[in-house]
Amino acid sequence: MAVRDLRLVVIDRDGTLNRDPEDFLHGPDDWEPLPGALEAVARLNEAGWRVVVASNQSGLGRGLFDVDTLNAVHARMHKALAGVGGRIDAVFFCPHAPEDACDCRKPAPGLFLQIAARYGIAPAQLVAVGDSVRDACAGVAAGCDTHLVLTGQSAVHRDGTRPVGLPEGVTIHDDLLAFADALIARHAPAARAADGPAGGMGAARP
Repeated sequence: MAVRDLRLVVIDRDGTLNRDPEDFLHGPDDWEPLPGALEAVARLNEAGWRVVVASNQSGLGRGLFDVDTLNAVHARMHKALAGVGGRIDAVFFCPHAPEDACDCRKPAPGLFLQIAARYGIAPAQLVAVGDSVRDACAGVAAGCDTHLVLTGQSAVHRDGTRPVGLPEGVTIHDDLLAFADALIARHAPAARAADGPAGGMGAARP
């Protein structure tokens, strides 16, 4: 696949893919996927999207858990995804505490810029999705196509209220599965046109 044709989704972890813990995930047993989230990743993969995670992990900088524990959490995540036919290519994380004033802790755009550089694409080619205003601000600052899901920190806005500080132009979805379906539907016409008359992506949703 040519770099210009690469389809890459960057998702937040806690509150978007798995339940947002009250403090931190202290081990793999704490990791619990949100309903439909694993299937969302599998659907994206099937439609030709590669998926990576971008996550703040200040618990590392605060000494609340170590890298081995974080790797064990992600091993559980990868195994659960494999069980439904899904795959996450890579996990990018910020290990710093807030007081470190780094450029990779969301809402700073550093993680998204790292991902774009790693894959050799412009940040504008990335599709970013998360559950918090902080996630959305980071995506917008990096120049990504940015989306918010009403799970985790934003679940309180299922009543129709708009999150305070949410940048303009951010698209809102009920959850990661709704986001995946909308993204796939949005790109289906282009994919069918590229495939020609024999293409079989199915009808796009209105």
